[in-house]
Order: sequence, then C-alpha cells, then structure tokens
Amino acid sequence: MLDRQRVTRAFLWLAVLVGGPLLGAKLFDLLVLAGAWAADPPRSLAMMPYGKAWPVDTGVFFIPFSAAMLIAGFGALAAGWRTPWRYRWMLCLPSVGILLLLILTVTAFWPMNAALYYHGIHSPKDMITDAQSIAMARRWIALDWLRVAGATAAFVAPLRALTLPWPTRVAPRDPPVVRMILVLALVGVAAFVMWFVSNL
Repeated sequence: MLDRQRVTRAFLWLAVLVGGPLLGAKLFDLLVLAGAWAADPPRSLAMMPYGKAWPVDTGVFFIPFSAAMLIAGFGALAAGWRTPWRYRWMLCLPSVGILLLLILTVTAFWPMNAALYYHGIHSPKDMITDAQSIAMARRWIALDWLRVAGATAAFVAPLRALTLPWPTRVAPRDPPVVRMILVLALVGVAAFVMWFVSNL
C-alpha cells in the first residue's frame, strides 16, 4: 500500500506542477491573445497567433503540457484506484477532465480556429461570412471559459488530494464487469491519444 501511496502522490505532484502553468497560460491565452483577435472581427482576426507572423504556435506550449497532465492524471487514478470514492473522485477529475477538454479542443476549437484564421487572412479556403466570423468568435470565447473552468478543476483537485491524509481503508475489488469497462475505457483513451498525436 505504501508503494501505491508514493506513486499516486508522485503523479499528483506532477499534475499540480503541470496544471498550475497550464491554467495560467490558458487564462493568458483567453484574456490577452483571444481578447485581442476577437475584439473586433473580422478586422481583428489578423491578430490570431498563427502563420508566419507568429514564430511560435501556442500549441507548442499547450500540447506537451496537456499530454503531461493527461499522463499525471491517469497515472494517479490507476495507482490510487483502490482508494475509497471520497478520495478517488479527486483522482478522476484531472484525468477525465483533461481528456474531455482535449476532445472539446479537437471537435470544436480546431475547426473554429481554422475557419476564423482563413477568414482573417482572406484565404481561398475561407468558407464563412463576416457575420458568421463575429458569431464564431463570440462562441469561441464562451467555450474557452469552459476550458478555463476545466483546467481549474484539474489543478485544484490534485492539490486538494495532496493536502488530505492518505486513506487507510482500501476499496473492495471491482467486479469483472467494471474491470472490463475500465480496460475498454483505457484502450479508448490510448486510441484517442494516438489519433491526437498523429494529427498534430
């Protein structure tokens, strides 16, 4: 049990050390960068941090930090799985939370980023009108607050788990059906991560 405690707490520390900068960068991205390019679309869309004018893409920061958070979250959850639910739910938040935020990023933000960027630079790939760009920029900002809330929860939960004493009670072993669902879920997560990396 002591080894599981040490491994779980090591992953929790990693989640906290990665989650803090990730949350801070997400707030900066929303309030400063997005605050600039979404201020007056379509004219302000030229300020989107993509293309030759920006030598560093924001994804260069967010992708490795999000990957580290995903590893830390699922590592803590796997190592601390036999803890009671009153403690285990704090191990679920970083892993499941970051995974859901990555899925939201891929399904909602990647298409909006491309559409707004193409519109802002008047690309032949542009498929939206000025009115649509205004509505899309507003939707982007509203949805990004959801990512900030998720990143906050993914940072606070492991921090809270670290401040609590390690549970002395061990949860009963899961029935075979639950274990099979967990294995399928982990396979699904691994498949998503491989797909995500291959599409960068």
